Amino acid sequence: MEEGLNQVEHEHISTSLEVEQIEMNLFRSKSLWLPLRARGVFGGQVISQALVSATSCVRSEFALHSLHCYFLTSASPSTPIVYSVERLREGKSYVTRSVKAVQNGRIIFIMLCSFQKPEPWQPTHQWSMPDVPAPEQCEDEEAVYMRIIQDPKSHPALVQFFQDQLTERARSPIAIKSAKAHQEAEGGRIVRYSYWMKARDIPEYEAPFQKCILSYASDMHFIGTASRIMGLRRGGKGAESLSMLSTLDHSIWFYNNDFHAGDWLLYEIDCPRAASGRAIVHGRMYTRDGKLVAVTSQEGVVRANIKDPALQEAPEKKAQPKL
Repeated sequence: MEEGLNQVEHEHISTSLEVEQIEMNLFRSKSLWLPLRARGVFGGQVISQALVSATSCVRSEFALHSLHCYFLTSASPSTPIVYSVERLREGKSYVTRSVKAVQNGRIIFIMLCSFQKPEPWQPTHQWSMPDVPAPEQCEDEEAVYMRIIQDPKSHPALVQFFQDQLTERARSPIAIKSAKAHQEAEGGRIVRYSYWMKARDIPEYEAPFQKCILSYASDMHFIGTASRIMGLRRGGKGAESLSMLSTLDHSIWFYNNDFHAGDWLLYEIDCPRAASGRAIVHGRMYTRDGKLVAVTSQEGVVRANIKDPALQEAPEKKAQPKL
């Protein structure tokens, strides 16, 4: 199994993010990835391809500082996505772009992004990076999956699930290690998960493309952390069974123009609220030397396998004998 795994070549992040310009302000995807058990194309890929398209329509002296997007419907991996960029504002300090992603004549995704002329002379402030083991002290997710697969006590269905996960993980352009799982803070009031992430085998691209790579990685383990915090899982029983997990919206704020996504970034994630079949997660991405480079938020559909009581069938009434 290990020998076979080593022969799997991962996809390069540049391939995952590549778009073809087909007209001024108009771009088309060249590859799309459908994750295992997902309803549609990986959201991080749609975000990053839209961002590559928008960045291509902005002068180099402006640096991306924020993006806000909505996923309107799932995207199919079988048809290219067309990204249409609109130049909304041309200011002296800020410029704004919108991107509409269209597939089969339908808008599947929209994004607003803003670019700023950097002001490095302004005062700074940030939260400190959490205390977690260094990436060299943490296991790759592939190693964790392999241990489950090789455990003779693992159920055959679980083994098959993690074999599929292992193959997909090995092909991913992003390497992931768990830094801390279910870490309780402030007396258990807050639960956080932390992951080390990096793009595999990339050169030190210029800052605009580094931000596109971070945007891709920012969707990994994000809304899924909400279901983990609530104890929901696929294959669980009753109220612990996860029936649906899907992103609704996603936002990123960048506060650094000098980081390398090919080195480990720490992604700290928490979930302040979940209700009504929805959950919100917040995240912070740090370089290994402690710089907080990006802050993220996402809301998604997180449903347990519980029926609406109002839709449950009423018990049948026994027929009354006629007099």
